[in-house]
Amino acid sequence: MDAVASTTPAVMRTSYNIIFAVSASHLINDLLQFLLPALYPLLKGNYQLDYLQIGLLTLAQQITACILQPLLGLYGDVRPKPYMLAVSLTIVAAGVVLLALATSFPMLLLASAIMGVGSALFHPEASRVARLASGGKLGFAQSTFQVGGNAGTAIGPLAAALIVLPLGQASSVWFGLVAVAGVLILTWVGRWYAAHQRDAAGRPKVALAKPPISRQRLVVAFAVIGALLLSKYVYIDMFKNYYTFYLIERFGLPVQQAQYLLFAFLGAIAVGTFFGGPLGDRFGRLAVIWGSIVGALPFAVMIPFANLHVAVALSIVVGLILSSAFSAIVVYAQELIPGKVGLISGFVFGFAFGIGALGAAVLGALADRIGMTQVFALGSFLPVLGFLTIFLPTTAELHRKEPA
Repeated sequence: MDAVASTTPAVMRTSYNIIFAVSASHLINDLLQFLLPALYPLLKGNYQLDYLQIGLLTLAQQITACILQPLLGLYGDVRPKPYMLAVSLTIVAAGVVLLALATSFPMLLLASAIMGVGSALFHPEASRVARLASGGKLGFAQSTFQVGGNAGTAIGPLAAALIVLPLGQASSVWFGLVAVAGVLILTWVGRWYAAHQRDAAGRPKVALAKPPISRQRLVVAFAVIGALLLSKYVYIDMFKNYYTFYLIERFGLPVQQAQYLLFAFLGAIAVGTFFGGPLGDRFGRLAVIWGSIVGALPFAVMIPFANLHVAVALSIVVGLILSSAFSAIVVYAQELIPGKVGLISGFVFGFAFGIGALGAAVLGALADRIGMTQVFALGSFLPVLGFLTIFLPTTAELHRKEPA
């Protein structure tokens, strides 16, 4: 099916080719983004970094995304730029090259920040395109888009174990070729997006719906969403950044074996993310949010007390359960303020990245004082915040019809 030409209104059909294309580009973006944490064991030794400095690298990469994504998402709501997606991966590629060539901690910080800027450009626009191509299958489109990113993150440890760690920091420059493939995909997606805009411009404009709940309820809802994202992303970033160190410290594993086990955890996140969206379409967003975050709690608290094999199995279960919430949270948040897809997507992605990065920095500093094993024991209680879901507006409230 041609990605551009069609006589069927874009809002009435599901453009699977576009959804899978943005998912594939999300895989590429997040694979490149994960090169940095994948290099942490190598960088820690080469540059004599402590855990706090490792946390600061994560902060430099993700705080730019945290600050810029809502702003860029809002700008995209007002002035959509179809080819900005291709530009975003070009910026990421520049960051990857600088990461490969860096010879000092400040250069590593700069490379991290550049990669974060590219990510900030990518996520709100790509999430918007996935929604436009959904044909009403919002959960499916968002989870398919998100699973691409999680798959890219999961592949990162394999790339580290098989390529980057054996060949050294400079070998990461070859991943710039992967970015070129992503730029080509996103240029093609940009053509579809531009055609969609032209088609929409020829139709009568639809008045934007008002938020379905009061301003006070909106404030409470977004505060709760922020707390849920904190519980999910600080926990997941704890694993992404420090799981290899935890396995090395507690069980004495070699670095490459620890990277393979990190891949297993991140692979479970990718699988869980895929099922979260369709389950939300079928059973409701709130049901998935409840089951995901609170459901992960009993397994998470057992991990610090388990032996190696049981801990790895439990981490996979936690990854499967916990990851299913994100697509539901994104679509649920978009329903809170209709017509502001870019702004809301930017807020959710940006806050998730930012709070995860801040959490990683704090946990890194804490690990320097009390050890990584104790940090994982404390972090296992983060899913307790999932009980705050009780304060979110129900689906009936969000879709309540005004009296005629």
